[in-house]
Amino acid sequence: MYCEADLHTHTVASGHAYSTVKELAEAAADKGLKLIAITDHGLRMPGGPHEYYFHNITALPRKLGEVEILRGVEANIIDEEGHLDVPEGILERLDIVLAGFHSGVGFDGRSQEEYTRAALAALSHPLVHILVHPGNPDFPIDLEAVAKAAAANNKALEFNNNSFLVSRPGSLPRCQQLGRLAKQYRAPVVISSDAHIHTAVGNFVRAWQVVRGAGIGEDQIINLTAGRVKEYLGWHRRRSRAGRS
Repeated sequence: MYCEADLHTHTVASGHAYSTVKELAEAAADKGLKLIAITDHGLRMPGGPHEYYFHNITALPRKLGEVEILRGVEANIIDEEGHLDVPEGILERLDIVLAGFHSGVGFDGRSQEEYTRAALAALSHPLVHILVHPGNPDFPIDLEAVAKAAAANNKALEFNNNSFLVSRPGSLPRCQQLGRLAKQYRAPVVISSDAHIHTAVGNFVRAWQVVRGAGIGEDQIINLTAGRVKEYLGWHRRRSRAGRS
């Protein structure tokens, strides 16, 4: 096992995934994970969940068996201002917010400058914790600018195992470059499965190789331990509340 927590997983609610919360938790337990985040797609994702799903997400138990459950979302960045496709009131109630670019949500075919501005804005959003699959060549961004911003805002950059298997072809060279920049600027990183079926939960092999190949130390990997994840989310929660007071 490489990490104790998998912070990017999908259930049948995402529309193109194939397992339940219970199946994900059981698979995580079998692999020795202590924590998973349920992060189904945002509202604009074709076939994705309705807003009611997130209003009712408190129905998810905090623990299934020995595995702790975080309630989250993989929200879509939908414009240059870094706006997300999930209302702020919902984001505030979630434990963890992932943000990233996806096709088919109304923000396709833009320039590197536009995508970079959008990514930087999302990283400055007080309720966003992780920028997902930022090495995707379909949504080119200035990787150095993003790595600097992630470090400055204490926001994590994701190394997504799925990007090296079935999704986002061509991601490897950009992720390797991002890894070197994350090391240089000391940006926090997360290694995720992006599981769309329970058998993929906790599969970090390729992403781990990219991260360690870039020379990133274990002290930068947020989800190396469940305790570190809680500390990271707690720090952001306190910062967000202080900003609203």
